[in-house]
Amino acid sequence: MKIKATLERIPGGMMVVPLLLGATINTFAPDLLRIGNFTEALFVKSAGALIALFLLCAGAQINLSNIGNAAAKGATLLAVKWGAGAGVGLLAYMLAGPNGLFLGMVPLAIIAAMTNSNGGLYVAIVGQYGRPEDKAAYSILALNDGPFLTMVALSIFGVMGFVDGFFSLVSFISVLLPIVVGMVLGNLDEEMRDFLAKGSDMLIPFFAFALGMGINFSAIVTGGLSGVLIGVLTVLVTGTLSYFVFRALKWNPIVGAAEGSTAGNAVATPMAIAAANTAFQPVAELATVQVAASTVTTAILLPLYIAFLVSRTDLAPYAVKETETTA
Repeated sequence: MKIKATLERIPGGMMVVPLLLGATINTFAPDLLRIGNFTEALFVKSAGALIALFLLCAGAQINLSNIGNAAAKGATLLAVKWGAGAGVGLLAYMLAGPNGLFLGMVPLAIIAAMTNSNGGLYVAIVGQYGRPEDKAAYSILALNDGPFLTMVALSIFGVMGFVDGFFSLVSFISVLLPIVVGMVLGNLDEEMRDFLAKGSDMLIPFFAFALGMGINFSAIVTGGLSGVLIGVLTVLVTGTLSYFVFRALKWNPIVGAAEGSTAGNAVATPMAIAAANTAFQPVAELATVQVAASTVTTAILLPLYIAFLVSRTDLAPYAVKETETTA
């Protein structure tokens, strides 16, 4: 039975399918797995610990030794992606209604989804249209995995008065320390980086299921379409803006547009934020569902958008040289 292959054919399947399965069980048979001991510890109460371990594994993939053009491109993409996501998130906070939502979207979900990117999708697109240095740029982009950039944006908005409370230094450290530990381990030992890389993929469906066990389908009905809208905004706003920034810098603009996605790991961000600041707990469940919807939407829409942009872009000046393909 090809379970893994089937999940991988579904956009964001490793994250979304376990999440929905957990939500289904929690909605219709909430006590089924709440039977104590190892079963409840793994399938119901493990999300926090597994997300922390996932962040450690993800941190190990951040390679601080990459410099030069690859780093410049990666830093540019990171800055544009964060600026666009934070900007739309700030607008959503400013225009939000009494329920704290903007057009049904949770501002927290907007920031979490739009400042994050799907590394696999980026590498696949860049592998077809970019240079080797463009793929290497992802080592810098790995910084947008996890809640760090979302916390930075929310802290700034807290100072500006748009968010109820913001994060203390201890809150930042408590969330970011696993990432830092992983980053140190990965940069001290290449073999440790490779070892932890395997763990990051394996953990996703397990913490996704545990997150699903905290979600009721009523939230999915409420947040589904709004999550799709977040996905559309992620592709069109962050992808298009990065496209034009790269073109202005005389870099391959398709590489810029390849960042217009949301990764499955972003689904864990709202819960991580709520764990660091209880002010976000009331919207964390709905935000989780909306980020999951954005993940699926961008995985489907971005390749179509890239095909549209390629048909209207002269890629000859950015063609991969023969020496680069054989390097």
